[in-house]
Amino acid sequence: MSNEEYSKIISEIETLPSGGITYKKINGKEYAYYQWRENGKQRSRRIKDEELEKFTKQIERRKELQNLIKNTETHIIKMTKPVYQFRCAVRIGKDLERFVKPVAKWMKRECYQQLHDYVYGDLYDRVYILYGLRRTGKTTLIRQLIYDMDAEMRSKSVFIQIQDRKSLDDVNRDLKYLETNGYRYVFIDEVTLLDDFIEGAALFSDVFAASGMKIVLSGTDSLGFMFTEDEELYDRCMMSHTTFIPYREFENVLGIIGIDHYIRYGGTMSLGGKHYNDDAIFATKKSTDEYVDSAIARNIQHSLKNYQYEGHFRSLRELYEKNELTSAINRVVEDMNHRFTMEVLTRNFRSNDLRISAKNLRKDRENPTDILDRIDIVKVNETLKSLLEIRDKAEQSVEIQDVHRFEIKEYLDLLDLTAEIETRWMSDFNRKETRTAFSQPGMRYSQAEALIKSLMQDEKFRDMSLTERNGVTERILDEIKGRMMEDIVLLETKISRKNCEVFRLQFAIGEFDMVVFDPEKESCEIYEIKHSMEMVAQQCRHLLDEQKCKDTEFRYGRIIGKYIIYRGVTAELKGVTYLNVEEYLKGLY
Repeated sequence: MSNEEYSKIISEIETLPSGGITYKKINGKEYAYYQWRENGKQRSRRIKDEELEKFTKQIERRKELQNLIKNTETHIIKMTKPVYQFRCAVRIGKDLERFVKPVAKWMKRECYQQLHDYVYGDLYDRVYILYGLRRTGKTTLIRQLIYDMDAEMRSKSVFIQIQDRKSLDDVNRDLKYLETNGYRYVFIDEVTLLDDFIEGAALFSDVFAASGMKIVLSGTDSLGFMFTEDEELYDRCMMSHTTFIPYREFENVLGIIGIDHYIRYGGTMSLGGKHYNDDAIFATKKSTDEYVDSAIARNIQHSLKNYQYEGHFRSLRELYEKNELTSAINRVVEDMNHRFTMEVLTRNFRSNDLRISAKNLRKDRENPTDILDRIDIVKVNETLKSLLEIRDKAEQSVEIQDVHRFEIKEYLDLLDLTAEIETRWMSDFNRKETRTAFSQPGMRYSQAEALIKSLMQDEKFRDMSLTERNGVTERILDEIKGRMMEDIVLLETKISRKNCEVFRLQFAIGEFDMVVFDPEKESCEIYEIKHSMEMVAQQCRHLLDEQKCKDTEFRYGRIIGKYIIYRGVTAELKGVTYLNVEEYLKGLY
């Protein structure tokens, strides 16, 4: 055997798993486990059924090669160290520099500083987890951090991209080699693609971070990280979630200004502008549905599949076993947005509120008042609601029980995709209701817009001209934007002012769109939220109602401010402060 042949065999052995396969019975079902020894300790991980045949052949091949070189007389072999072949996609040196250079001038998200402090700080024995839904800037943050390093620090850095079918054993071998060769800053992207990540993530903190490496893990499988943080990495990780992108970051990072742009496209770092990706994820119904399916539905299913030996599906197991779970999750998300659309139709189309501002329609159209004078808008509203209910029922290819909806909603909350906005009733202290807000407004608007435009093409509206249908559609979409602006303001205020209670307050007649109550200071602020650019005295009527204010102060303390948040300029009217919505949202921390 020549030296070259010997080196090739050694190199191939390095790529093959050591150890062997054993079997265990759990709840009457037999599972295959891969066992090997590492640093004097016995380790194991479960092998998926689809991996078993390939894994068995690899172990047999390793034994065959080991026997081959065992029988070769060592004095004939001139020992030479083979070139190490990485098992994962690894970027170091010049390759890493080329990878990070394109983001040099991109603006940074606010969580960049937390990542920076971890990498440059003195904290060891912990890993840093950067997680969130797709297209929220995780990989970009890592590239920006590496680009900002000096040459010496970057020479000790490595970016590892995990691909399907890789295991912790593959990553472990690469990290051991990198550690031996002086690499200290390790960034592992899409680490949750490892099927055994949840079960064995302690490897990163207990072995490599404990020995002085800085380990940053990122990925789109948010639930997988949360399961891991609760078990394998409990008290051994720092976490930063990128899913929620508030308005101020949308404007500051993407360079795009305006609440209506945020309503239409907000939620990802994927709107063309000065920075980041050129494509707008939520620009079309098709791209929105694809995002919901890949970033949310498959995210949840992947996490549940790889957690506790598939033992955490709870009531969703039946849907999973029928291969209908991702469809059910997609359906629940769309149902929420359909119900939201129905609520807007019910709430806003009343007989005394049926005019469209001429400024909201193109100048070449008919006078909008003339259009609506010819239309029974209440009937249009009821027809749309009826069509929506029929469509929702017809599209239910998967039977979803209430318990399924409840558990799916729990996971959507954990992903930071949804949050509840509370409504309180002045007449009944114990009565509280909630409505669901989406942290990615572009997703909600895209599905609502597509739905309304589709319904308006129904034959029941065939007697309406194109101009009339467009006028009604624009009116409905304007109302949807108004309701979404309310939810955005409420959600961002709730997240920002953690020491306060933020809610809507309902009276027998009328409401305050937002109340911010500070229990410690025994004071509150009351707000109306209007998707308007004009100051109108009628907008202040509830805020100036003496009885409403008296009742509010009795329950929530002294009113220290009365505000209307709208799209116009900041000003005063009748003792009420008008706040520009973009300025208000940028002022929240």
